[in-house]
Amino acid sequence: MNKSLTRNFPRKRQRGLIVEDLSDEVLIYDLDRDKAHCLNHTAALVWRQCDGRTGVKAIANRVQSELNACLSEEMVWSAIKQFGTLHLLEHRLSLPPQIVNVTRRKMMRDLGIGAALAVPLVTSIVSPTAVQAKSCKDPPAACSGITECCPPSTCINGHCQ
Repeated sequence: MNKSLTRNFPRKRQRGLIVEDLSDEVLIYDLDRDKAHCLNHTAALVWRQCDGRTGVKAIANRVQSELNACLSEEMVWSAIKQFGTLHLLEHRLSLPPQIVNVTRRKMMRDLGIGAALAVPLVTSIVSPTAVQAKSCKDPPAACSGITECCPPSTCINGHCQ
């Protein structure tokens, strides 16, 4: 396949990601950005199809048959837009003009309550570094209670000692 054409097909990033494929979700940890992402069932189905050889229309058809529910190309583009924003794709794709400004909120409002459950959703959190994850304070940090200081320190006169 022509290299310039492959940029028109979404390809999930392989390097720098730890991917845990669950039955209904996909958990992704981005080692480069210290971010964790949880893809809901629909987004996970789209993610699994992002092989760099499959176009959006084909992805929509495959996911639609797997869900046994209507899934528009617009919804697939919504997932791909999220993947691109979160740096989960090898290359960001040029979005069709009708997708660029569509928000998930507008999509859910247009689809109605029942179909809104199928909207692809990626939830992300920033992971703390080892230093940030530390939950106790080292001397001479200010403290207000004995449990704030790292053992064997204790809080005396408002400071860990």
